[in-house]
Amino acid sequence: MSLFVAQNLSYTAGESALVSNASFALEKGTLTALVGPNGAGKSTLLRLALGLLKPDAGHAEISGDKVSDLAPAERARQIAYLPQERPLAWPQPVRDIVALGRFSYGGAPLHLSQEDEDAVARAITACDLEGFEERAADTLSGGEIARVHLARALAGETPVLIADEPIAALDPRHAHEVLQLFKRLANEGRALLSVVHDLSLAARYADRLIWMKEGQIVADGTARDTITPDRLRDVFGVEARVDLTADGRVLLEILGPA
Repeated sequence: MSLFVAQNLSYTAGESALVSNASFALEKGTLTALVGPNGAGKSTLLRLALGLLKPDAGHAEISGDKVSDLAPAERARQIAYLPQERPLAWPQPVRDIVALGRFSYGGAPLHLSQEDEDAVARAITACDLEGFEERAADTLSGGEIARVHLARALAGETPVLIADEPIAALDPRHAHEVLQLFKRLANEGRALLSVVHDLSLAARYADRLIWMKEGQIVADGTARDTITPDRLRDVFGVEARVDLTADGRVLLEILGPA
């Protein structure tokens, strides 16, 4: 069942078509990876789908309602968004930052209901931040800050989570743990879309891959169906070796520029 649908989204800046006629659907219970080279239009597509940019054409829906018609608080209760740029301008305690994820429910960091408190605690545990609750955010490493922002997004416990490069600043262990967490959330019935640059991780964890090149979606399907040497050469400009294991997993080795 499609929980979130984007239809024919297009956006032009000046004379540059950043996104052209892009359509996709997010199903309940699935993790979808959005992949493509730098400048392909991935972040712009996410912002269009979320209603943060006004498209030249097209629209997005969640549960049959146009995203652009939803009040900001209702939109935030339906869709959690983790942007690529996540600056922190003040040295707030970790717990207070995570608690901002409950703002759309009326919760403020110093005035949380028990339901809010429980959701914040679950998000902190899920992101391996227990013991960090009272740490000031400006004392944390880049990877720790990335996990704090992820916890803030998770605290809303929304049916849809859209994340722009959530593992970019993480070490290998935490990158795997985040994608494992995304899989668990998908298995609970949520719909997740994440920009992922590591194609091996995308192949391992994502149910589907959406491929972008020059503002267009050029492929949409499973790792087994879409990760091919020809596509990697066309989309990323690299030579690669792709093998399948006996149980159907994709093994990918990037050999170098094409």
